[in-house]
Amino acid sequence: MLFTIDIGNTNISLGMFKGSDLVMRWRMATNRDLMPDEYGMQFWFLFEHNGINPAEIEGICISSVVPQITARVQEACDYYVKQPILCVSNELDLRMQLKIDRPSELGNDRIVDMVATKYLYGFPACLIDFGTATTFNLIDRAGDYIGGAISAGVQTSAEALFTKTAQLPNINIQKPPHIIGKNTVHSMQSGLMYGYVSMVEGMVNRFKKEIGSDLKIIATGGLAKLISGETDCIDEVNTWLTMTGLRLVWEMNR
Repeated sequence: MLFTIDIGNTNISLGMFKGSDLVMRWRMATNRDLMPDEYGMQFWFLFEHNGINPAEIEGICISSVVPQITARVQEACDYYVKQPILCVSNELDLRMQLKIDRPSELGNDRIVDMVATKYLYGFPACLIDFGTATTFNLIDRAGDYIGGAISAGVQTSAEALFTKTAQLPNINIQKPPHIIGKNTVHSMQSGLMYGYVSMVEGMVNRFKKEIGSDLKIIATGGLAKLISGETDCIDEVNTWLTMTGLRLVWEMNR
């Protein structure tokens, strides 16, 4: 089995593969205060609760955009799992070129997502990741990564409204009853929800003008299903795409 770990700014996503099958998947909140033993015990509890024998794990693949947590998770895996660890970077064999100015600046989560997008959906393709940031990632007709765009995530924008204004509340991101809000909460939900839908549609339209109308649009991330339900510009939704990318990177480099 392969244990996959994606350390994000908001969540840590975990997966367990038997061959190419994702047989277990979990999410936990990203906590920068936990020590290696605390991470290790959380992993051990998940294994035990789901009937997984750690002795059957053959390797671990880690992607992280939170450097201060990476070493702690690695140490936890070293002690509690004791199997080879592969950490994702732009220097690995990815079966694609990173045609950007500074590949070392590309987030590891975006790297594995693009590997999975190319493998699962072909190219040209655009992956939209609705996470702490909303990122647009483009694969060209040669199957290489050529860059993209980054904006604030939906939840990040909502939190900014709450913290930077005196009279706006902290809200849940969800579809409001009407696009024209009749109160503050519904007005904020409408602006965030449909504002991001319109932004996505506008960006996709611009990408297609540059690359071609056959550009396939894939969505992932926590709010992918919510946003994609309000637009027909997204072709596929895959909320666990990163796990597949980690498996593929492991197989390409082990």
